[in-house]
This record gives sequence, structure tokens and C-alpha cells, in this order.
Amino acid sequence: MNPSPLIRLHANDNVLIARHALELGMSLPALGLRVRAQVPGGHKIAANRIPAGAPVRKYDAIIGVAARDIEAGDHVHTHNLALTDFERDPAFCRDARPVALLDEAERATFQGFLRADGRVGTRNFIGILASVNCSATVIHHIAQHFTPDRLAAFPHVDGVVAFAQTSGCGMSSPSEHFDVLRRTLAGYARHPNLAGVLIVGLGCERNQVASLVESQALEGDERVRTLVMQDTGGTRATIAAGIRAIEDMLPQADAARRSTVSASHLKIGLECGGSDGFSAITANPALGAAMDILVRHGGTAILSETPEIHGVEYMLTRRAVTPEVGQKLLDRLAWWEKYTAGHNAQFNGVVGHGNQQGGLANIFEKSLGSAMKGGTTPLQAVYEYAEPIDRAGLVFMDSPGYDPVAVTGQIASGANLICFTTGRGSMFGSKPAPTLKLASNSAMYARLEEDMDINCGAVLDGEVDIGQMGQRIFEHILRAASGAPTKSEALGLGNHEFVPWHLGIVS
Repeated sequence: MNPSPLIRLHANDNVLIARHALELGMSLPALGLRVRAQVPGGHKIAANRIPAGAPVRKYDAIIGVAARDIEAGDHVHTHNLALTDFERDPAFCRDARPVALLDEAERATFQGFLRADGRVGTRNFIGILASVNCSATVIHHIAQHFTPDRLAAFPHVDGVVAFAQTSGCGMSSPSEHFDVLRRTLAGYARHPNLAGVLIVGLGCERNQVASLVESQALEGDERVRTLVMQDTGGTRATIAAGIRAIEDMLPQADAARRSTVSASHLKIGLECGGSDGFSAITANPALGAAMDILVRHGGTAILSETPEIHGVEYMLTRRAVTPEVGQKLLDRLAWWEKYTAGHNAQFNGVVGHGNQQGGLANIFEKSLGSAMKGGTTPLQAVYEYAEPIDRAGLVFMDSPGYDPVAVTGQIASGANLICFTTGRGSMFGSKPAPTLKLASNSAMYARLEEDMDINCGAVLDGEVDIGQMGQRIFEHILRAASGAPTKSEALGLGNHEFVPWHLGIVS
């Protein structure tokens, strides 16, 4: 039996989702509809007449109002759907329910690198950080020296990776931007996926290496070494000194071995990019189901992308463990409202071209799917960008929606693996924490299988339900955390995706 060409997500919805492209004039007698436009797959059509000004509902949530009278069977999108804000009761803690944590003996395990401080890595890299853009070329040259041939003698080291960045000087200090940059660099310096770290500066920059190390409490960490180009003797001398420093680190890094550890050590950064109309039906809720499993096993799910919960923040505030946690989330949204005032930014309603092509009309509609990635467990805490995460369970870290910036913040906060959902096909990878990419539909997965790790389109195809797909994702996470290479790792992605948040980026 062929599935219906239209998907009803909730009994109270007045729009339906096209399972595949619909032709003008197509008759759907089972639904009492005739299609009144060419409608791409993943887009919406009206289930009944919606008068001008009336709310449009998807998943029983308001995603806007009809900009004009919309007839049953009409295509509902940016041409006839207006974004309008409305009062949303945060109802702090109303829906928070305790999580039935599994006993330690019942929790899943993976093969990870247990570090001296008790944290666990999923990879074993050596990292090189630039305190300023002026040392970016130098750190790339140091990393490039360590070719696969030169690292062959150190089989337990995953690689030497340079984390260059475009700031560090020409900026106000102290300032919020300056604090964010230092917090991000420090988060990478102490990350459990890095066995050793070399920080390289120029010498005259605002972000001085010595004060960076002191202010971020990196002093005394035997894994962290530093070089300053103007003190070392210039470009070539610093490259040579950096190579020697990494050569000194390699034997100790190579001595690390994977061992069996609890899944409670997993901290998963949740990201979505290039979304479509199927993302909220397959990949995002399935990832949410996997995160519910992870939380029961004692792990941590890190939801981010603050502009992409705008309009549905009540889904999180109502699950906050305390009113203070819920209010902190609202405070971050209020900050964003001021930050983006007057800009044509996603927070103010405009989603990207790919999102619109995929069937998402505005930020409220995209937010519906984005929030689903976090699952259904209580919101334990809210953190600022790159702030160290010290609570298990579902947490929120403030960030832009821009993929590399959001993921950089999650990794700096302690994420040791990233799960990235996409409907359009984002080509993304990250280091030192690897990225798993989840496709929302089978057609895109088949077209881009070399880049996609998991096909959540199986839900839409009727092969599995959301719970079964969530279990598949959880098991895939355990394999990747144990060292199984992700598609992005096989392609060599992640060397240029370190992008700390410049507070001039608004979305």
C-alpha cells in the first residue's frame, strides 16, 4: 500500500506536508483536496481554508499567520505566510519530569581515552592554537610537517591539527568579544580529545599568550606549551621550534590507549544546517530520541543555535529544572533581540535560501525542528558560548546558528562528538571532535552518501519509527566514539572549521 502523498503532523494542524512533489490539479479524494499549485516535496499545502490573519499551525504550533486568504490545497510558503510575534507563556518547569537514569552496571560503554583529570576523549590529536591571526600561517606549516609518513611511528595519534583564527588583535580588550575568544581557545587547549597543545603567538597582539594562559588557568598544565614568534626568532625559527615541540609531545600522546568507559562520558554537540521540510519529521526528532537514550545513560546533550529556538523557546523553558534556568534562556534571547535589531538576520525571521528551498518559510518553522534535536528530557542548565559544561543531561549553550561557529563553541564547551542533521546536504566536519551527519531524506542521502553517515529518511520511507531510528543513531554514536571513522573524517574535513564567534556575526 502506497503511503499518502501528504503527511499530517498533528490533528490540530491546518497545513499538510508533501511527501514528494505534487502536480497542479492533482486530486486527493481521501483528503478531500485538489492541489492548487506546483508543490515541491517537503513543502506545505493548506488542509482547509485559512482566512487572512488566521494562525497557521504545524505540529500544533503557530508558525505565522495567513498573509491573505488561503484556500484548501494552496501551497503555503513565504508568498502567503506572514511571520508575526505572539505572546508565549514560558510556564517555567511545568513539563519537567525526572529522568529514570540507568544504574551504572546497565549503562552502555564505548572505547575512549581516559585522561588524567577523569574526562574521556573520543579521539587522540595534538593541537596547535594561534593566539592571533598573525601566527596562523606558522601553525599551519608546523601541522603540515607531520605527514602520514612522519606519524606512522605513532599509530595511536590521530593527527596534528592547526586551529587558526582571524582575530586576536585589533579588538577591544576587555570586551565581550575578547572574553569569548579566550574562552574558546582555552576550551580547545584543555579538550580531552587533545593529548597535547602548542599555543603560538606573534608577540605584540592584544591577546598575549602569557596573559591568555594565566587568565584561563592553563598554567601548570603539562600538556600545554607556548611559543612567541618575536621572541623565538621569526617565522622560520618558530616553525622549526614548533616542530621540535610537537616531536617531544608525540611519544607521550602515542602512549594513550582506548579503554572501556561508560557512555556517561559522552558530551554530544547537536547541530543542524541546510534544513528542509522533512528535518522536523525524521532527522531532528530521531536525534532527539537518541539524546533521550543518552541522557538515561548519564550522558550530556548540548543544544545550541539560539536564533533557531526563537519562537519555540517555551518547549525548553517548560522543561527547565528551575525557574532560574528557564529565565537564563529567556535572557539570552533578549540579548539576541538587541544584538540583531535592525538587521536582516535569521533571528528576525529570515531563514537561508536553502531552508526556504527545502520548504521552511521562516525562523519559527525552522525552530520547531531545531528544538527537537534535544529530545524530551528536562533542561538542566544554560551556558554562554564556549563556557565549560559541568552538568549532565540536556543543556543549552548560547551560539549563532552558523554551523562552524556553533560547533566550535560546543567543542570548546567540552563536546567530544557532534551530531549534525541536514535536509539539503551540508558538507561539514570538525576536529578534534568528529561529526556524524544525519540525512533527513533518502533522496539526498543517496545523492550524497559519501558525506552522510546515517539515513534518517528511513522514517519517512516507513522502514523504522522514530524510536527505532533513535536507537540506531545511539549505537552509531557509540561506534564513532570508539574510533570508527565518520564520513567527514574519511574526506579529511575539519582542518578549517575552527571558527570562534566574532560578535559581529549575527546569525
